Amino acid sequence: MRVAGGNEMGLAEGRWLWRRLYIFIGSAALWWLLARAVGRTAPADLPRVADGLMGLIALILVLYLVAPTAQQMVAMLANLRLRLAAGGKA
Repeated sequence: MRVAGGNEMGLAEGRWLWRRLYIFIGSAALWWLLARAVGRTAPADLPRVADGLMGLIALILVLYLVAPTAQQMVAMLANLRLRLAAGGKA
């Protein structure tokens, strides 16, 4: 992608820095919540709260490992549009 000054610049997500930073901060916050929940929750409710927070951590990790980046999504959608356009004319 070219910007007005002629400098080459990619999207922030393409460099993975922001994606990794969001996941790291989100995971750290959820682990902190889990640690606080252990100390503050009544013993009868603790398994339900811990399961929910661990599920959120697992979801974030799966999305980080499996989910496509914004650039990949745009490329897939563009490819799909081309295929649909070609399929409609054939």
